[in-house]
Amino acid sequence: MNEIICPHCHKAFKIDEAGYADILKQVRDADFEQQLHDRLELAEREKAAAVELAKTKLSAELQHASAGKDTEIKELQERLKSGEVAQKLAVIEAVSPKDAEIDQLKAKLANIEIVQKLAISEAVDVVRKERDELKNGLEKAALEKQISEKALKDVFEIQIKDRDEAIERLKDMKARLSTKMVGETLEQHCDTEFNRIRASAFPRAYFEKDNNAREGSKGDFVFRDFDDSGTEFVSVMFEMKNETDTSATKSRNEDFFAKLDKDRNEKDCEYAVLVSLLEPDSELYNSGIVDVSHRFPKMYVVRPQFFIPMITLLRNAALNTLEYKSELALVRAQNIDITNFEDELEQFKAGFGKNFDLASRRFHTAIEEIDKSISHLQKTKEALLGCDRNLRLANDKAQDVTIKKLTRGNPTMEAKFSELSTAPTVE
Repeated sequence: MNEIICPHCHKAFKIDEAGYADILKQVRDADFEQQLHDRLELAEREKAAAVELAKTKLSAELQHASAGKDTEIKELQERLKSGEVAQKLAVIEAVSPKDAEIDQLKAKLANIEIVQKLAISEAVDVVRKERDELKNGLEKAALEKQISEKALKDVFEIQIKDRDEAIERLKDMKARLSTKMVGETLEQHCDTEFNRIRASAFPRAYFEKDNNAREGSKGDFVFRDFDDSGTEFVSVMFEMKNETDTSATKSRNEDFFAKLDKDRNEKDCEYAVLVSLLEPDSELYNSGIVDVSHRFPKMYVVRPQFFIPMITLLRNAALNTLEYKSELALVRAQNIDITNFEDELEQFKAGFGKNFDLASRRFHTAIEEIDKSISHLQKTKEALLGCDRNLRLANDKAQDVTIKKLTRGNPTMEAKFSELSTAPTVE
């Protein structure tokens, strides 16, 4: 941008290169025309002055010649009296030099005019040459500018065309896929990219799909890397998200942050990374690796092209703390051994206590059952004793039964038994 100051209001304003070049061209053309006009006027004035000087000189010479001629004519007239022939000869002799001189003056005047015309012509040629050079320079600069602009325009048009074609290809591909298939395609892409360099870059790494949904949720991929001793020094939970351009509702990246953080904690991963093609017009997510740790700890959002670089950065950063993690793992292992011993002791004590409680409960149950059996047998004994008393009483009652007692108050039976007692005995 160029700054221009107005000569009238003295206010500064800025114009671009094209506008500045156009104003400069106008100023140069106007200045050139003004200079050319001034030079032509100067040449005209010099020519007019030279012509006037030549005319004045010629007039003076003519007047002087005319005065001399008049004198000579008078003398000739006086001589005419002596003879006509002599007079004619004298006139011819007097007039001829003057005519020659007049012709010489006219020739000089013509030469002066020619010289002036040549000078003016040379000045005009010089001015025209300068003007042509300026015009050629301006035309060359304008041509170079047009060529540069056309080249830039062609480059941008090619880039825009390539981008439009890529967008059309993506739209066409996404239009033929369901939302689930699009997501699976992104997962396959990431899986392929990692497996392509797994052997050389991550020989001891674990990178597999997260198929464990025991807590009701799971991520897409889990990455873990180990040192030579088998100590894990970095772990990442990955989530891949995409959607078709024709989806009725457009998801945002932040819609998946909470779930990704939950999956990271449940699978005991150190980092969480969302590989996303959502919000394709967002300048934030298109700028590269986006740290969203202000929302959820150790969480990042990347485009698919930053998938491998993100793993490399996290892995290299973790390698710097590998020594400390190895020592920490050793201390943890020792603590785990002590904890395991304490846990086993507590488990033995708990098992022994549990068995003791179970045996004690069963012992008391057996005692209670014995008491119940004793109580039941006692009741049976009492029932049998009661039955024995009743049988003894019944026997006593049976032994106490006599005919008299049975027929007492019953005349009919008394008569029958009397008849039987008096009847003769049959032998």
